[in-house]
Amino acid sequence: MRLIINGEPREVTAQGLGEVLAELEFTGDWLATAVNSQLVPAAERAGFVLSDGDRVEILTPKQGG
Repeated sequence: MRLIINGEPREVTAQGLGEVLAELEFTGDWLATAVNSQLVPAAERAGFVLSDGDRVEILTPKQGG
């Protein structure tokens, strides 16, 4: 399936958001995720099914000053 992840086209084998995050090695509840500009809470990621062409944003906290 082809997705736009953080602005970049990507081919993934997974169908669900939780599976895509695992495939891309993003883990942890500290992530923020949105699909097509809609926030997807951590509790809903495992069951959230993606469609070809969806825009996925994955945000991680960054420490620094």
